[in-house]
Amino acid sequence: MPRILSILFILFLALFSLDVFSPDYTIQEMMLAFFMHNIPVLILSILLIIAWKYEIVGTIVFSLAGLLYLGLIANQAISGNFEWFMIGWVLNISGPAFLVAYLFYLSKKRKL
Repeated sequence: MPRILSILFILFLALFSLDVFSPDYTIQEMMLAFFMHNIPVLILSILLIIAWKYEIVGTIVFSLAGLLYLGLIANQAISGNFEWFMIGWVLNISGPAFLVAYLFYLSKKRKL
């Protein structure tokens, strides 16, 4: 279950990179922006391959991903750029990351 949910979570994150395609930009600019938007997706995908065998890696990686996003939102709140709709984004991004981390933890614990 954690592996399937992590794939769905990574695909969900990849959807956000589709906003770079616009007729206002050149193909090179769009490809560069598309690549930049997908760096977290690529990193999580590589680490998911490792976590497929070692569940502790999945627990750590997805916990850190959730904490990183919480930190980014907290940084915006401190700098005064916080909007209340961002709470929904925290739940939509950090929530599934923490859920996947917890499921990897349970999977590891069950094997012991």
